[in-house]
Amino acid sequence: MNTAVYLPKDPEITPEVIAAHGITPEEYDRIVKILKREPNYTELGIFSVMWSEHCSYKNSRPELKKFPVTGPTVLVKAGEENAGVIDIGDGWGIAFKMESHNHPSAIEPFQGAATGVGGIIRDIFTMGARPVFGLNSLRFGPISGTDEKGETPANVRHNRRLFRGVVEGIAHYGNCIGVPTIGGEVYFDETYEGNPLVNVFCLGILKHEQIARGAASGIGNPVFYVGAETGRDGLAGAAFASRELTEESKEDRPAVQVGDPFKEKLLLEACLELLTTDAVAGIQDMGAAGLTCSTCETASRGGTGVEIDLEKVPKREPGMTPYEILLSESQERMLIIVHKGKEDIVRAIFEKWDLPHAEVGVVKDDGLMRVKVGDVTVAEIPARDLADEAPVYHREAAPQPAPAPLTLIPSGDLEAALPTLLADPTLASKQWIYRQFDHMVRIGTTVLPGSDSAVFLVREADKILAATSDCNATYCVLDPREGARAAIAEAARNLACSGAIPLAVTDNLNFGNPHKPENFWQLREAVEGLAEGCRAFEVPVTGGNVSLYNESPAGAIDPTPTVGMVGLIEEQAHVTQSFFRRAGDAILLLGELGDEMGGSHYLKVLHGLKQGVPPKVDFKKERALHDTLRELIRSGLVESAHDCAEGGLAVTLAESAIGGQERIGAEIDFGITGLAPEVLLFNESQARVVISTRDADAVLRLAAERGTPARVIGTTTSGETLEITADGTTRKWKVAELHRTWSCSIGNQMSA
Repeated sequence: MNTAVYLPKDPEITPEVIAAHGITPEEYDRIVKILKREPNYTELGIFSVMWSEHCSYKNSRPELKKFPVTGPTVLVKAGEENAGVIDIGDGWGIAFKMESHNHPSAIEPFQGAATGVGGIIRDIFTMGARPVFGLNSLRFGPISGTDEKGETPANVRHNRRLFRGVVEGIAHYGNCIGVPTIGGEVYFDETYEGNPLVNVFCLGILKHEQIARGAASGIGNPVFYVGAETGRDGLAGAAFASRELTEESKEDRPAVQVGDPFKEKLLLEACLELLTTDAVAGIQDMGAAGLTCSTCETASRGGTGVEIDLEKVPKREPGMTPYEILLSESQERMLIIVHKGKEDIVRAIFEKWDLPHAEVGVVKDDGLMRVKVGDVTVAEIPARDLADEAPVYHREAAPQPAPAPLTLIPSGDLEAALPTLLADPTLASKQWIYRQFDHMVRIGTTVLPGSDSAVFLVREADKILAATSDCNATYCVLDPREGARAAIAEAARNLACSGAIPLAVTDNLNFGNPHKPENFWQLREAVEGLAEGCRAFEVPVTGGNVSLYNESPAGAIDPTPTVGMVGLIEEQAHVTQSFFRRAGDAILLLGELGDEMGGSHYLKVLHGLKQGVPPKVDFKKERALHDTLRELIRSGLVESAHDCAEGGLAVTLAESAIGGQERIGAEIDFGITGLAPEVLLFNESQARVVISTRDADAVLRLAAERGTPARVIGTTTSGETLEITADGTTRKWKVAELHRTWSCSIGNQMSA
């Protein structure tokens, strides 16, 4: 139901009002030059959201140009549309992307996370793709610990509240809309205290000819608003996401959107049905900056103008002003450019799906975003200047000192170290999380959550896809470039362990305030590390998200350039999991024993240290290892494959023994290594995978032919222990106790 628009007298635009909108004096002067006059209050709000970092990437755009974005499989490049599209063969493509909802989740964790899921799903079906699965990458402050009185500190209770709310929000939206969440990652660290990271990923499937575009093409074509009515929730959310979180951020609570997954399900089906007709000239999600962004972006892409009448916009609250309507980020809304004469097709489909819809405007030839209320013009701005010509800044970068090598590696009770690491929430089982997700809807989940990669059978295309999200922020804070390189390498290694060939990457760059030179240097270094890794593995970047200003009063987060990587598995027989399958198999290490302890989980969890030089990545060795592993899998020689990452070899072996449906014992003997036991067991050197096989000799022959280091290190057993022998010393752990420690850790903390 449309309600009248309230036209108040505009507030006086003072320097204080301009600053409150996040507009600098220099930017305001630029606005005046663009308009050839002073902006009114509504226009100032429009520029505020469109020129925010969240929408314009004005601080990060020069860096993003360093990514490789082309390739023989790229159908839609990064930055062209709402999501990139990659060819997967036989006329099928995949659209996928990762986005953040960090600031909203810090204020309202349930709705912040839920609407993050809703937004990324809309990005995918806006491309004409049917969403088939999602992942998430989450970061929180510590959820364990007690004070000197043995009580849970207030900060830990707060972190648990955020964690619980975010997980419930993701589960609520994904479960209700019927898109399975089949994998992801979660880290807990003091750096995210007060500023959690909620990065969500969605992938959809489509035929090549179904790719939809977001351009306002065709002069005279009508513009339709479809989906939920506009309310006051989410006002100026893009601007909210483009400044630091402070103690006063509670005042921004109205900036958090409220989602309705059931309405989004109707919108999804209605839009996909409409896209099968010849009625659509362009389609755009109303995400960040809402109606403002969708209007000016479609006009800019089409090289046209768009005129809309706010009186015609469906609204759920009376007395809304133009400022509120244009800056609202109410969820479950789309803007559709319709071929003239096809209006009745749109109306019929949206009436069938019982969704609000209205013809609100028309495509013009003047290049302007013109907003009217009846006969009164309330905003008139060149669309391209809004959408594509925001100011771009080359920020000062101040290099941080190179990390100092470790001079002494602390030792300790190694028998106690392994269960302590397995109990750490970052390494512990995430079943408390994924049990809340419906990961079986659409009956395509081939590997249950918990393995190195999520694996999904897309039945309509008869394609098996693997996907993973990865980033070790401890490496990144010590050396941002090397940490980003490691994120790419681990993502590709995880896909190789599942039997997949990597196809493409999306990323979510989470950093602090870019005005601080040390933060901008971290961003620049991480981007260059990611770009180097993508070129090394020949995977294009299809798009993603930049989330800056991730700072709380305690300071900036550790740099967290999260990588989402998708791969293709050629045959069902090649799908491989991380967990030992039976007793009597040989256990082999592909790669070297390693000795790099800098930035390791052992140092952090056991000794409270974030120190040292993080592990170095050799992309040539990584690619050779992955190629060898995939060849072994295709030859039928691999029963399980688990990459060696956080926690080192000891944690990898323990997870392989306890992570599957059955608990499998193992007897490991590394022989004489000459390494200190804590270094052997817990170093985190790269390019290493632990596999199990029935034919060790065949594996060793093939690995030798390919020049990949390989050694037999043990055997799976039907016994009750994990035994590791090295340099004449044997250490034993009961598998059942390790499993109990690992599987119950997060649940115990959350029920404490």
